[in-house]
Amino acid sequence: MNIWLINHYAVPPQYYPLARQTYFAKYLMEMGHSVTIFAASTVHNSNQNLITDGAPYREETVNGVHYVYICCRDYTGNGVSRIYNMMEFAWKLPGVCKRFPRPDAIVATSMPPVSCAAGIRIARKYGCRGIAEIADLWPESIVAYGIAGKNNPLVVLLRRLEKWIYKKSDAVVFTMEGGYDYIIEQGWEKEIPRSKVFHINNGVDLALFHRNMEQNPLQDDDLVNPDTFKVIYTGSIRRANGLELLVDCAERLKDQPNIRFLVYGAGDDVERLRAACRERNIDNLVFKGPVDKAYIPYILSKSDLNVLNYNPDSTVIYRFGSSQNKLFEYLASGKPILSTVKIAYSILEKYNCGIEAEEPTADGVARGILKLYRMTPQQRMQIQENCQVAAAEYDFKRLTQKLMDVIEGRRE
Repeated sequence: MNIWLINHYAVPPQYYPLARQTYFAKYLMEMGHSVTIFAASTVHNSNQNLITDGAPYREETVNGVHYVYICCRDYTGNGVSRIYNMMEFAWKLPGVCKRFPRPDAIVATSMPPVSCAAGIRIARKYGCRGIAEIADLWPESIVAYGIAGKNNPLVVLLRRLEKWIYKKSDAVVFTMEGGYDYIIEQGWEKEIPRSKVFHINNGVDLALFHRNMEQNPLQDDDLVNPDTFKVIYTGSIRRANGLELLVDCAERLKDQPNIRFLVYGAGDDVERLRAACRERNIDNLVFKGPVDKAYIPYILSKSDLNVLNYNPDSTVIYRFGSSQNKLFEYLASGKPILSTVKIAYSILEKYNCGIEAEEPTADGVARGILKLYRMTPQQRMQIQENCQVAAAEYDFKRLTQKLMDVIEGRRE
């Protein structure tokens, strides 16, 4: 089959660490299919644009995966320029797609919904199977984060577009397990039957994870210190990530000299948080800076506890579940995991891979860390085994077969 994957942000992982489509492409090609990924030329959270000569599009093959970048203007932040960038990609997509052999199936990701809608429209035009992949609940997230009210004209318009996507696609794939709960909550279940709704979590490429863990060690004395209990966070450090919660938690645990917080990543909130640590004499938390993604498996393999941090101000959206990319890397590391909030359809609870904080506060998270810190070696070994079982379930090789079943119209 000739399969198109359309995702505004799915540039190769060396530019931006959103690798879901790349892993799908890798394993679909191993099955013998032809795959093309269509993405915007702009690299999210950076000043990089992959087209600088004004060309309407550019092709690139990276590690055997064929990418098509559609020329879109640069943007910063989440204001008007980003909205224009989203609309531009969706507007230009049909014209660029005409230059390539017709697909047998299109998987279009709703991140944002306008590009997903464009992909479904193209599928309908070509008469091929159109799959809507829902990675973010737009506009529900906008309402949940307090950006706009549910009666805001933009929210109302996006809600109509969202419903159109669900109705007109041949299948809907949610990355969160409670996707159909959301459809019921909207009152759309009579028009969108459960039979066309599927769930495929994010995941981890286990073969690549273990290869990187062995081949890419990181020289870092904190990681190999046998006298500390290492609490590790990896990922973005922006205000939206709510890392101040970890700073507050580290302050609560200053009387535990063996517990040390190591934070790997970058973002526009790093300096503010570093300053807070200096002002409050918090010396048990270290911001280690950004590292190449290839080092993450080794870092996680040296942890004693990995933290899945959520912004406590946005917990309402997690009533439908969550599928943070880092969760699956944490599972692959085989180390206990602490979630700072309670999540519906909890993978941690399902596989007993760690715990969720009783409340999303510094005190609640600190109590959770102490509980895991005081585990017996036997309890730790059991969690390690549980993590390995869970990671195998969410290996992208397995998830790609689930996606292929959806593309071919099969249910488990």
